[in-house]
Amino acid sequence: MQLVLVQPDVVWEDRQANFETVERLLEADPPTRGALIVLPEMFSVGYSMNVASVGEEEGGPTERFLGRLARTYDASVVGGVVGRMPDGRGINQAVAIGPDGGVLARYAKLHPFSYAGEHDHFAPGNEIMLFEWSSMRVTPFVCYDLRFPEIYRVACRRGAELFVTIASWPSSRVHHWETLLAARAIENQCYSAGANRCGSDPNLDYPGRSMIFDPRGRTMATAGAGESLLKADASTDDLHAYRASFRVLDDIRADYLIE
Repeated sequence: MQLVLVQPDVVWEDRQANFETVERLLEADPPTRGALIVLPEMFSVGYSMNVASVGEEEGGPTERFLGRLARTYDASVVGGVVGRMPDGRGINQAVAIGPDGGVLARYAKLHPFSYAGEHDHFAPGNEIMLFEWSSMRVTPFVCYDLRFPEIYRVACRRGAELFVTIASWPSSRVHHWETLLAARAIENQCYSAGANRCGSDPNLDYPGRSMIFDPRGRTMATAGAGESLLKADASTDDLHAYRASFRVLDDIRADYLIE
């Protein structure tokens, strides 16, 4: 399966401009049929706490855009969507949509970033999600979730073969981003793909550095600091062969896990 990570410079709270950027990047280097296309956290509006302005109902403009991309490229598309709660808070989601327009997964960020006050504006999710695409079991996570290895381990135990972490990860902690993405691959013997944005917003600078790691923790592809499209091929045959040859996961102490 081809993995395609889109790394845009996000325009603050301007959906149409951001949709056009994503379309431009994909048109310049189209994915193969059946690819998994991944867009960053809150890619259509930026990392905004203004839920009243950027929040959407299910099936809103960002989801419709994801569905249009999925149909155009006969692919599955994962991207960040800001949902709304009845109490006025937002839900920071990673939504996966297939080429038929159906929602494959609607994951809500388990860990709102309290350091930035996200927890004051966004409700936490409560469920780890898996979906299957092109014979690969995929688990989406969102940004700050990357710092909590226990949820990646639970996903692995439930059958995940590819972690997709969508993010608005700042330049000041880019070393953490790179290191933790690799660690999640190594410790779970899974593919680990991180789609980050680049550029800046009114509050932060973003380094880009979208990355894809194989189940051994080896770097398959790395983006630089500017807008780009990152591609790599993921193989379940290779993953299963590696796990069979080095059976680390068999030695997990389940009595130390809480699921």
